[in-house]
Amino acid sequence: MSSTLPLDLEVLHRDITAWFAAAGRDLPWRRPECSPWGVMVSEFMLQQTPVVRVLPVWEQWMQRWPEPADLVSEPSGEAVRAWGRLGYPRRALRLAEAARRITEYHDGQVPSTYADLLALPGVGSYTAAAIACFAFGIPETVVDTNIRRVHARLVSGRALPEPSYTAAEARLAAELMPPAGHDGGELGCAWNAAVMELGALVCTARSPRCGECPVAAACAWVAAGKPEPHYTPKGQAWAGTDRQVRGAMMAILRASDAPVEAARLLDVAPPEAASVPPGASPAPAAAVEEALHRLRALPAAAAQRRRCLEGLISDGLASETSHGITLPH
Repeated sequence: MSSTLPLDLEVLHRDITAWFAAAGRDLPWRRPECSPWGVMVSEFMLQQTPVVRVLPVWEQWMQRWPEPADLVSEPSGEAVRAWGRLGYPRRALRLAEAARRITEYHDGQVPSTYADLLALPGVGSYTAAAIACFAFGIPETVVDTNIRRVHARLVSGRALPEPSYTAAEARLAAELMPPAGHDGGELGCAWNAAVMELGALVCTARSPRCGECPVAAACAWVAAGKPEPHYTPKGQAWAGTDRQVRGAMMAILRASDAPVEAARLLDVAPPEAASVPPGASPAPAAAVEEALHRLRALPAAAAQRRRCLEGLISDGLASETSHGITLPH
C-alpha cells in the first residue's frame, strides 16, 4: 500500500496490534463465543457510556434475551427497564425496534453487511461498521472518539481531534487501515479494535500515558512537545437540565410495577420520604419512594417537570394510561 503519511504503516499496524494482543481488556463481547447479537447489544450500550457501567447491564441483558426474538417477545418497556441507568434510554427502544426488524426480515439473525445493518433502527454509520467488523470480521473502517484522538495525535500532531467528525479525518482513517489481503480482513479488524483500546486505556483525553504507548516514538504530538488543544472542549451540563429531570422520572417508572400517578411525578413539594441507606436492597415500594424522593429534591420548577414528562411520553419512553404513567407497552 502506497501512502503519503510520514509513517511506516506496516510497523505501525504490527506494534499497535501486538500491544492490543498483550494488553487489551478481556471483554465478553470480544470473545470468540460471543454472538453477533451480543456484539450489537454492546455497541448500542457503549455509545457515550463507559465500559465499567455497561458490563453488568450487558451480562444481565444477554442472560435474559440471548437472541433478538427473545427481546421481541416482551413489551418494549421491559427493554427500557433493563437499560437501568445507562443513560439515553431511547437507545433501548431503538434496540428493541432493531430486534423486531431482525426477527421479521432477517430470520432472527443479525445481518452481516454494512448496508443491511445501516437500515436497522438506531444503527448509524459507526455502529454499522463496528458490528460488521467485530461480529463478522468484515474490515470496515471503524472510527469512534478514541480512534479519532489517537489519529489526531499520532499523525496530525494535535492534542484532540476536531470538535465534530470531518471529511479529512475520514480520509485519514481510511488511509491508516491495513490493506485487505490474504487474511480475509483479520488484520483490519484487529487494527480497529487495537486503536480503539489504545485510545481508551493509554492515549486518553485528559491524562495520556505516553510512557506506555507502543508507538510513542512515532507520535507527531509527542515530537511537537505535546502542544495544548487548539480549542477548549465544552463539557456537557447535567445538573438542572431536562436530562437530569427526565432521568429521575425514568428511575421512578423503572422501579414501579404499577402505573404512577402523573401528579406524583409533577409534585414539587419538599421531599418527605427517608432515603434508603447506601448498600441496602429496598423492597419495590420503598425503591419507588426513594426514586420519588430524589426527583422531588431536584431544583426543577413545575413547568420544567411537566415539559420533561410530556417529552418522555412523546418520545415513546413512557405511556399515559387511565391509571397513570408507565413504561411503554
